[in-house]
Amino acid sequence: MVENNSPGQNSYPQLARHLKAAGDPLRLEILRVLARDSYGVLELSRIFDMKQSGMSHHLKVLSGAGLVATRREGNSIFYRRAAPARGAETERLQTVLFSTLDRQPLPASISTRLADIQSERATASKQFFAENAAKFREQQDLIASFPVYAEQVQELLAQTPLPGTACALEVGPGEGEFLAVLAPRFEQVVALDNAAAMLEQAQAQAAREGLDNVTFVCGDTGEARRDQLVTADCVVVNMVLHHTPSPAAMFQDINALLRPGGAVLITDLCRHDQNWARTACGDLWLGFDPEDFSNWAASAGLEEGQSVYFALRNGFQIQLRQFFKRAATG
Repeated sequence: MVENNSPGQNSYPQLARHLKAAGDPLRLEILRVLARDSYGVLELSRIFDMKQSGMSHHLKVLSGAGLVATRREGNSIFYRRAAPARGAETERLQTVLFSTLDRQPLPASISTRLADIQSERATASKQFFAENAAKFREQQDLIASFPVYAEQVQELLAQTPLPGTACALEVGPGEGEFLAVLAPRFEQVVALDNAAAMLEQAQAQAAREGLDNVTFVCGDTGEARRDQLVTADCVVVNMVLHHTPSPAAMFQDINALLRPGGAVLITDLCRHDQNWARTACGDLWLGFDPEDFSNWAASAGLEEGQSVYFALRNGFQIQLRQFFKRAATG
């Protein structure tokens, strides 16, 4: 008996759309740029130095082929690469296409424009916190203040197997409240924040608590990775990613900063449509789908652990996620 491994007749139109969409060098470069971040059509037009109408056409073709997905952020639509649909006839084709693209270097001009956009996002976030540090608690209370999720994060931390207790890194410690949880558990704690005004508040809180094993560093995870700031047993990121210019890049940075077998605990908002959070709270992103974290973690080489979801009385939902860096083998 001869086994028939040919695709089903109904898969030909989708295969044709994939191949047509991928048959254009510019569209391939767009997919390469969307590998680890999402961008609006105006941002992509800047990156590729072309008119918005032309970029919109290419995005329509890629979307129709199922190669890019969209998400609405207030009045804006952001584009990202679509995850290959499990079990679809085109899954392997799409997976091979993306992995091949990811091995291609970006032209220097595109890399420069990408860096400019990331810098603008980061500047906007830092400026907000510089101007509103004194109102941080009031703004946090609008959505989810520390006491709302602190107990759940502490419980998950207590249940998380770690390779050691030498060092913990907290990214974006806010007013420093969680440092009092980390300091007794680890020999050294590093508090990393790119907003100097917020770092001063965390440092003052640590002084009031008498925490003498906490080091405060002004910078972001990209700089920490470049400077090899720490090799952490545990990284904690509480309500930070929705302020981050590139959440996907932060997953990559965290993996590089973790010891093999180390864990990262991430608390953040589930996706929502409350656009007022942008101006009132300085949010760059209106929460995240759980799949976003899963995909970014997998791309960074992190393995998924436990997940906890809970709703707040104000209608927002919080996701608490646990990921691990693969343990060393041999």
